[in-house]
Amino acid sequence: MTADVLRPARMRSGDVVRVGAAGLRTRPMRAVLSALGIAIGIAAMVAVVGVSSSSRAELDRALATLGTNLLTVAPGDTLTGGTARLPATAEGMISRIRPVTSTSAIGKVPDADVFRTGRIPETDNGGITAYAARTGLPDATGAALRSGTWLNAATGRYPAAVLGAEAAERLGIGDARADTRVLIGGRWFSVIGILEPVALAPELDSAALVGWSAAEAVLGFDGRPTRVYVRSADADVEAVRSVLGATANPQAPNEVKVSRPSDALAAKQAASKAFTGLLLGLGAVALLVGGVGVANTMVISVLERRAEIGLRRSLGATRGQIRTQFLAESLLLSALGGAGGALLGAAVTTGYAVSQGWPAVIPAWAVLGGVAATLAIGTLAGLYPAVRASRLSPTEALAAP
Repeated sequence: MTADVLRPARMRSGDVVRVGAAGLRTRPMRAVLSALGIAIGIAAMVAVVGVSSSSRAELDRALATLGTNLLTVAPGDTLTGGTARLPATAEGMISRIRPVTSTSAIGKVPDADVFRTGRIPETDNGGITAYAARTGLPDATGAALRSGTWLNAATGRYPAAVLGAEAAERLGIGDARADTRVLIGGRWFSVIGILEPVALAPELDSAALVGWSAAEAVLGFDGRPTRVYVRSADADVEAVRSVLGATANPQAPNEVKVSRPSDALAAKQAASKAFTGLLLGLGAVALLVGGVGVANTMVISVLERRAEIGLRRSLGATRGQIRTQFLAESLLLSALGGAGGALLGAAVTTGYAVSQGWPAVIPAWAVLGGVAATLAIGTLAGLYPAVRASRLSPTEALAAP
């Protein structure tokens, strides 16, 4: 009769978690302090990434107001020194350029002086220019209304006007009301809106803007744009700019004047690179601090628990089971600290961003990456103590003071 060979019992996943948690429960204060140290490191990383990302989002928003991706197309000079004209199809042709995200246009209406009443001499027009305007002009230029509403598909067909900030001031109009009218080209137009000053398109500040259809029908506008506003992705600005002249006026591309992209675009790109380097450096330091904390805790735990290790080995625990136990403790400690730190960092980021009036941006990669990196570092930090614990012989461990 062959004797049965005794084999050590296998530890299931649930057993591994329970054994690892038991090691932490026996020393709750040390576990809490160790997890807190890890949490602070991860919270610092998440907060640094979140606050920096929120600050960068605010910077991007501020730089966007400077027109980092806005180009303007206007008539240049002819070969004889005269002023060129853009074709009526210029805006439509430009909108077909693939990287272009939006276009809009204005067209100067000749011989259409703007007055508050009909009693003002025609020579005293106050420097206000009448323009036909597309309905998408505010989106392209960043124009905002101070009062009233903007032109739409309905009001753009009727005698309705929106005044620029300077134009409204010169005409003595403070608010857009139903009974407020101005005289444009000898025809009365109802003032339905007044703009705030437009930083990206200062020509609109001293303008009276009417619908494209109304300008053609009422004021005899010929439909030719005098300025086209073009938006594209930042990365495509230079490529779009290089083809705008030929696209707007294929017959005479040299008679088209295209604006240069704002210098703020270069500043935006430089700031983005600087922020990226800062985030990577600070994140690496925070993770290193957390890993050192885990390693320190687990090494001390092995030194203090030699008697426990010897007892378990005497009762039949294998080296692999001892190693698994200490690795489980290290991972649980890292997981608790990482999750708590991620939540704390997100809360700090949100609170600070709200207090500064910034958009709260917490990149998902920072939260998930912080927890994942903590687990990886926890595994590496706990590996040496776990191996050291498994190599202790039962007699050596039990004989330790």
